[in-house]
Amino acid sequence: MGKQNQIRALVWDLGGVILRTEDLSFRETWEKRFDLEPWDLERLIFRSEMSKLASVGKASTEDIWNSVQGKLGLTKSELERLRVDFFAGDQIDEELMAFIRSLKGQVKIGMITNAWPDIRPWMEEQARIADAFDHIVISSEVGIVKPQKEIYGLALSGLDVEAEETLFIDDFVENIQGAEAVGMHTIHFQDPIEAMQTIQERLERPG
Repeated sequence: MGKQNQIRALVWDLGGVILRTEDLSFRETWEKRFDLEPWDLERLIFRSEMSKLASVGKASTEDIWNSVQGKLGLTKSELERLRVDFFAGDQIDEELMAFIRSLKGQVKIGMITNAWPDIRPWMEEQARIADAFDHIVISSEVGIVKPQKEIYGLALSGLDVEAEETLFIDDFVENIQGAEAVGMHTIHFQDPIEAMQTIQERLERPG
């Protein structure tokens, strides 16, 4: 990598980028069971008021699932099954993680994720990806969510880089716009191969 390269840090999103739902069949089975429309289960869980509170540290993951249990009228055993099944189709993109790890030492590696309070131990102990990142900003720990400008500032200060030295990768347009508003370079993530190629080109381009 050339010394004049202006990109000194990559900042990644987690859900929808590194962690993606590759198999929807588990969720679809539950939606059919409760006569829900496609994507209703995701909206019920991720878009609920309780989920929004958990994403800023004002509710726990247990609070979310207790709310879901009440809304769907589930028994305790049904709720436990749903909790497992809901995430059963999610997969870490191992090729993308290998790419991220290969860049450590060349650039600083960060993450900004809007996530519930239990995500850090999951990344550390189950997914075992946390060690690939120099700094991780989790919305539930800081009480701020993307695309609020303050959360990008926390990532920049944690990595000790300027916005114009940073390339931010996310799958939501509003989060991309939030990063651009503070001066970060961005990639709107849609395909992992395309994203990796674009990043490599940007890192090899003189600043």
